[in-house]
Amino acid sequence: MIRSMTGFGQSSRKLPGFRIQVEIRSVNHRYAETSVRINREWLSLEDGIKKCVARDIKRGRADVYVTVEPDGQSGKTLLIDWDLAAAYMEAAGQLKAKFGLQDEPRLGELLNVPDLLHPGESSLGEAAFPERELMACVEEAAAQLAAMRAAEGAHLHEDLIRRLAVLDGHLAAMKAIAPEVAEDYRRKLAARIQELLPQDTVMDAGRLEQETALMADRCSIDEELTRLASHMAQFAGLLDAEEPVGRKLDFLIQEMNREVNTVGSKANRYELSRLVVELKAELEKIREQVQNIE
Repeated sequence: MIRSMTGFGQSSRKLPGFRIQVEIRSVNHRYAETSVRINREWLSLEDGIKKCVARDIKRGRADVYVTVEPDGQSGKTLLIDWDLAAAYMEAAGQLKAKFGLQDEPRLGELLNVPDLLHPGESSLGEAAFPERELMACVEEAAAQLAAMRAAEGAHLHEDLIRRLAVLDGHLAAMKAIAPEVAEDYRRKLAARIQELLPQDTVMDAGRLEQETALMADRCSIDEELTRLASHMAQFAGLLDAEEPVGRKLDFLIQEMNREVNTVGSKANRYELSRLVVELKAELEKIREQVQNIE
């Protein structure tokens, strides 16, 4: 069954002292590519995370975000700028001596000095965080991502089957018209030749019929319609394949467009031209959907 290249998965763990969250987002991409954003302390785990996520991604770009935050007040500290505090107290003493002030600087006033206190950064290194818990989060997020890609793939499958049925209807209508295309061309060509020839010119009727039939065969659309039907059958078969088929489907869309364009260049009737336009419009909608298939 086909799978979409877009999806999302997430998981989280709450451990003593901090909380970890993993998010994975995947989007369309020509090849398979995985990137990981993780705390600098845990860069040694990056390769393991990539391998875990890449197991289920054969095509598409996956971005993995690993976020670690202190849990509540755990691990939070305040740093004091002692130099600034000393300078403030010294300046307060000078002011007191110069102006004969009696009041002493209060603690509340000191704490209001700008930039005196700074939040300290907690260091959550590898030793403080079990690797097993991290990888469990990654596994759960990757499983959610795979499930979402599969679900979206099922919707794409239904839509493409429905659109293939529309193509089948247009193709059947073209096949019904096809025999008349060459015959119309043959009649028009023979009439035109008779108009251009001098009235007293004697022509071999058999030779004229042979030449006009030969030219008419070149305007036949039978071969194009046969190849178009073959491409459509291959396309439908690939929709149930287990392996990734996005590139193959994209190639078949290009080939179908090629055949339809050739039919359009040979169209000599309004009805056939109309069917060509409708076929191309439907193929464009299918092409847009195929761009999202793994």
